[in-house]
Order: sequence, then structure tokens, then C-alpha cells
Amino acid sequence: MKTYSKKKLIMDAEAMGRTLKRIAYEIAERHKGTEDLCIIGVRRRGVTLGKRIRHAIEHNEGVLVPFGELDITPYRDDIEQTEEYKDETRIDFNITGKKIILVDDVLYTGRTVRAALDALTHRGRPAMVQLAVLVDRGHRELPFRADYVGKSLPTAKSEIVRVETVENDGCDRVIIAQE
Repeated sequence: MKTYSKKKLIMDAEAMGRTLKRIAYEIAERHKGTEDLCIIGVRRRGVTLGKRIRHAIEHNEGVLVPFGELDITPYRDDIEQTEEYKDETRIDFNITGKKIILVDDVLYTGRTVRAALDALTHRGRPAMVQLAVLVDRGHRELPFRADYVGKSLPTAKSEIVRVETVENDGCDRVIIAQE
């Protein structure tokens, strides 16, 4: 894991938990329940956050919500695909006609969202796709916005917003860092 010279804590574990529960409530409220609703997390941390949102929705609504993991690596335009790649997407349900909530940790330039939409449309035609993010840091290069935002966080381009989760990093927190 990278170490940073300067760090500022933006969210601790408790704040992250409250924020994800709020997003889950907003999703269920806006959709008036869970009919045809599916949660798909963008690998890596979007999967972890998506599972937590799904769990909160299931706890509140008493209904199981289909969940999938989306690997966008083959669809990214900012890295060169030089070798054969094993797609690690795990979506065990038909997304055609479903209301997809795409979950990611940080919304920045919008390139991850574009890649995720490309990856989804290769798997079916959802009725709708909405985006849920823990942090929206601005600096968009593509015309995307999130439907559900945990925290809007104006940042400098030189700053790094890092979402850490227990499952991936040993702790839950959001920090702003500089290398």
C-alpha cells in the first residue's frame, strides 16, 4: 500500500457506515421499493461498498436484491491492453430490463463510468442505470454525474482521494492525501 506524506481524514468508519445506509434508503425510496432493482459494484472498492448498500437495502426492505461485480479493465481507455486479460466480472443474472445501481468509490473524471457503461451494455440492455458513489470529487472530463452521492468533496487535481475499506485495506476511512 502506498504511503502519503500528508493526509487529512474526511470520513471515519462510523461516518462511512451512516453514509452508505443513507444511500441505501435513498435508493429504495426513489424506486419505491426493490422491484427489478439490482446492485452492481465496480471492482475493487465499488464491490465492497455495493455489498454494504445491498445489505442495508435488504435489511430495510426485507427483500433479496441481486448483486454483481463488474470488472471494467478491458473497457478502460487510459491503459494499454498488452496481454490477454481474464475478465473477473461476476453477474449471475440477466440485466436486461432491470434497474441497475452501479456503485463505485470515487467519481472523478468520469472515465470509469464510461467504461462501466460499455461493460454493462455488452451484457444486456438495462431499463435504467443509476450511479451511486461514496465521494464525488469533481474535475469531470466526461458528462456524468452521480444519482446518489455520499459526500461532494471539492479537491485540487494534485490531491488524491483514497477510500479504504476493512476488506481491502484493514480499516474504513476516506482520506485526502498528497504524494
